[in-house]
Amino acid sequence: MPAVELKNISKRFGSTVACDQIDFTVELGEIHCLLGENGAGKSTLMKILFGLYSADAGSVVLRGTELSLRGPSDAIAHGLGMVHQHFMLVDRMTVTENIIAGQETTRHGLLHRSGARDDILALSRRYALHVSPDSLIEDISVGEQQRVEILKALYRRAEILILDEPTAVLTPQETAELFSIIRKLKQDGKTIILITHKLRETMAISDRVSILRDGRCVGTLETAKTSPEELARMMVGREVLLRVEKTPMQRGESVLEIKDLEVDSPGGGLHKVSLELHAGEILGIAGVEGNGQLELEEALLGLREIRSGSVVLRGKDITGAPTKLRRMAGLAHIPSDRLRRGLVERFGAGWNLILGSQWQWPFARRGVLQPKTIEENARTLIRDFDIRGASGAVDAGDMSGGNQQKLVLARELSREPEVILACQPTRGVDVGAIEYIHNRLVKKRDQGKAVLLISAELDEVRALSDRILVMYEGQIIAERPENCDESELGLLMAGHTVERAEGAAQAVTTDTGQKGAIDA
Repeated sequence: MPAVELKNISKRFGSTVACDQIDFTVELGEIHCLLGENGAGKSTLMKILFGLYSADAGSVVLRGTELSLRGPSDAIAHGLGMVHQHFMLVDRMTVTENIIAGQETTRHGLLHRSGARDDILALSRRYALHVSPDSLIEDISVGEQQRVEILKALYRRAEILILDEPTAVLTPQETAELFSIIRKLKQDGKTIILITHKLRETMAISDRVSILRDGRCVGTLETAKTSPEELARMMVGREVLLRVEKTPMQRGESVLEIKDLEVDSPGGGLHKVSLELHAGEILGIAGVEGNGQLELEEALLGLREIRSGSVVLRGKDITGAPTKLRRMAGLAHIPSDRLRRGLVERFGAGWNLILGSQWQWPFARRGVLQPKTIEENARTLIRDFDIRGASGAVDAGDMSGGNQQKLVLARELSREPEVILACQPTRGVDVGAIEYIHNRLVKKRDQGKAVLLISAELDEVRALSDRILVMYEGQIIAERPENCDESELGLLMAGHTVERAEGAAQAVTTDTGQKGAIDA
């Protein structure tokens, strides 16, 4: 008997069909990936299963019984739990308080906090969900917050767990830990549904995979009998190159020079960071997140105070310049957090596409905005950058992650910048959008523009970069060419010295006869 059967599910939002007669079955005790591009209908389908949305048509069957879910409380009562992509936690409350909220245990009319704490500790130990029950949510890492969400579902006796884009905000180490936890849950008889668009993770963790495209289920496959290429083709509806094609670099003059940059930060800051970026090249910054990448991004944008050192852009010292002047000098910015730094969620595409230029010609004349010009600019960029779902009155916050990212990309690249600061440019987007964004960045490089790429995705850094700098604990510790050994690069990212990393990488090559891979 299947754990979950969704039969002929349809859901429409206005004129948009999110789910179109979808059939979806999950067997008991399996790890099942729901794969698809941004906007394919994955989250909508799972929100129907969890009772957050009601279907326009179709039925929900759990363990052979058809249900009419009136809300998440009904779903929880039937053994369902859902961990959302954006966590539902209260920062100023403790781990224990967040987990028991709405499920409080009382004794003699009083909250039995110690008993709940003991239950949470037992669950934590059983599934290796290590987190302090007394810590405030605001004081723990993103990976630990995700564990709290999983514990919250288990505390409510969930037998079927839905995880929505569970690795979108995790470091590679945290992703490995999460997969270990998921496998433990499976061993204990739990059924896991993962919503994702990441092919490598799908291949690594799932038993079966169902692919959605444009609101329809286009197939369900056994993971062991498929390949990333086949999954990508089913997701996008066409062949997708899972590699970056680029011509040899034609390096030009130096356009960005950073010298001995020092920045203070509670996370450690930057220490004597120096680099030089040339026209016509992509310079990659590799490193595990939290090693100074955010501080470097913000310092270059003028969003974080520089204690010492200098930043020179196209011959101009911009060390103390405000962000507006840096952008006017030719610096574009694809932010690591598009919702915090790149978009206004309650603005439509047209207004988001002129942010930073809204009072400049041709979008404003004599201090008066020009709606027709703004609308024409939006139509052109939406077409040129293939931004879907961006027409009419749709707010940026209601668009899929991939299309939000394309919106930022369109605005920044359409200004014809000389230097592009691309920070986590494909975070949270699907394989089709990744291919598109990579091609756009390579095209700018081939046009003689300079790209400083900061990414936690090792594959992305290696595929796009002409040179690679390794960042660890706020310092540049090594430089490597684009065809560098993956094992050595991974070891450097983990903090090994250059000599130890080179030796270890050589040992892997010698012992195995091929280059080993470090999942950094």
